[in-house]
Amino acid sequence: METDEHGQQVGDPVPGWEPRPWPEPVPLEGRYVRVEPLTSARYADLFAAVCGEGDADLWTYRPIPKPRTLPDLWMHLAGQLDDPAMVTFALVPLEGDAAGTATGLASYLRIEPAHGGIEVGGILLGRLLQRTRAATEAIHLLMRHALDDLGYRRFEWKCDSRNEPSRRAALRLGFVAEGRFRNHMVVQGRNRDTDWFSVTDAEWPAVRAAHERWLDPANFDASGRQRERLGVRGGAGGAVGAGGAL
Repeated sequence: METDEHGQQVGDPVPGWEPRPWPEPVPLEGRYVRVEPLTSARYADLFAAVCGEGDADLWTYRPIPKPRTLPDLWMHLAGQLDDPAMVTFALVPLEGDAAGTATGLASYLRIEPAHGGIEVGGILLGRLLQRTRAATEAIHLLMRHALDDLGYRRFEWKCDSRNEPSRRAALRLGFVAEGRFRNHMVVQGRNRDTDWFSVTDAEWPAVRAAHERWLDPANFDASGRQRERLGVRGGAGGAVGAGGAL
C-alpha cells in the first residue's frame, strides 16, 4: 500500500497512461458471428428477429416496450445511431438458421477514454441467436476489441437487478459483481436498481483464455453441443443472457 508525501494512502501508479481512443464502428469477425456496425440496412432483419408476436419478453428490461411496427423500431434504432455517446453493433451469426441475418444488438456505452472504462450494454438477442456459441462469441469479440485493440482497462456490464438471466450471463462470462445502485433509473415507468459487474485489464488474460478454450471448435460435437461448459470464476454454466441467452 502506497502513501504520498503527506502520509495519505494513494492508488497504484499507472505507468505511461494516456487516454484511450474512442471506439470506432468497425466490423469484428469471429468463427461463428460477425459483429458489424449497425446500419438501417439491418433494421428489417432485426424487426423479424426480435419484434415477433412472442417477443415482448425480450423488451422487458429495455428502455421501451417492444416496437409494434418496423417504423417504430426504425425510430428507436435511429436514435441510438444518432447518440454520440454510444456505438451500436448488429450481431450476425455465420451459422445456423439465422446465418447472414442480423438477429441481435449490442452497444458500447459509458465510454470514458480518459480513464479507460467502457461498457457493453443494450444487448438484445433474437430467439435464433439465444443459447448459441455465436452469442457468446459476440460479447467476447467486443471485450477483446476494447481491452486488447484499444487498450481500455475496465470493461463493464450492468443490468436491472431483477434480470436474473443477465446476472448469470455476466458471471458466466467472467465478470466480477461489484454491487447494486438502488433507485438508479426509471425504466418503462418502473424503478430499476442496477447491478454492476466488470472485468479489469489485469483479469482479462485469464478471462480471454477461458473464452477461447470454450469457443474452440474442439469443444463442440458434430451437432454443435458444448463438451465443456464455460465457467469463469465458478460462474454459472448454461448460457442464459441479457434479453435472451448467451
